[in-house]
Amino acid sequence: MKNSKAMMAVVVVGALFGGWMMGRANSAEETKERVFELRTYTTPEGKLDALHARFRDHTNKLFAKHGMEMIGYWTPTDGARAKNTLIYVLAFPNRAAADKAWAAFRADPDWVAAKAASEKDGPLTTKVESVFMRPTDYSAMK
Repeated sequence: MKNSKAMMAVVVVGALFGGWMMGRANSAEETKERVFELRTYTTPEGKLDALHARFRDHTNKLFAKHGMEMIGYWTPTDGARAKNTLIYVLAFPNRAAADKAWAAFRADPDWVAAKAASEKDGPLTTKVESVFMRPTDYSAMK
């Protein structure tokens, strides 16, 4: 009976230590690898220009304030998406930094006010997609 209790204690301690080590490996991985975020916004008909204005006049300044590196902004050149889609890429030192920056950005009173003012006649987006990416070993941008 004592041996089975001792064995159970060893198993529990081993499982806890293993979980702790996995968490440390994940957090170590997060801190060393730059990540990019590809975001695609779809607007209601006629709202793309207002979305561009919000980025130009407010969002970009707030991204910089919160340490979000702006890589570039694009609009499609062909088809219906040319009239309702904004695509952009941000870079962060790691995923944890991205999460922290987004949380600070969303809580920023200047963002809350700018968003509310720009959406007084309705939302500027109908769909927001986000994809986090890590560069490949052969990528020119890392």
